[in-house]
Amino acid sequence: MRLVADGATPTSRLVLVKDLETDDGYAFELARPIFLAIGDRIACEAPGLVVVRAGGKRLPPAGDWSTRCGPGSLRLSQ
Repeated sequence: MRLVADGATPTSRLVLVKDLETDDGYAFELARPIFLAIGDRIACEAPGLVVVRAGGKRLPPAGDWSTRCGPGSLRLSQ
């Protein structure tokens, strides 16, 4: 499923997420999978991602940025 991480587009259904990949080859790998509920929004904010719940609560999930270029991918510094 394609999720838009613009901070404004809400999810349309319940989704279990373990990582989020960008169009340019980067990925945010979550420390633990999370559920996104209907109406939750995702925003890219330094140093990682923020989940904005439908009620306005902001949750910064733990995780790291990485590249998806193959074995031994580089970790981005935070």
